[in-house]
Amino acid sequence: MEHIVGLLGLIGLIGLAGLAGIRNPVAKDRPGAGMRLLGLLGLAGLAGFWIEGAGAAGAFGAMGLWNHQNPKLAKWGKAGLLGVVGLPFLIQHFL
Repeated sequence: MEHIVGLLGLIGLIGLAGLAGIRNPVAKDRPGAGMRLLGLLGLAGLAGFWIEGAGAAGAFGAMGLWNHQNPKLAKWGKAGLLGVVGLPFLIQHFL
């Protein structure tokens, strides 16, 4: 089981895709400016170094691309939902 938990943290690397919104920003006329701030949560994937399995929560960072005008980048935004996998580890750590 410990091997699986370690691999779950790698899901957080998806969140770093949210930082692609810095180089290719979403058009200002598209809705969801608050959601695009989730791109910064991609850095939360670094918590996986200290909290086992919590790095997967960093995948939420990719959700900053959910409404991107480029269809390829918008697909990465949907992958951000994989961050749900890391939430139980974060909750367990703080309780």
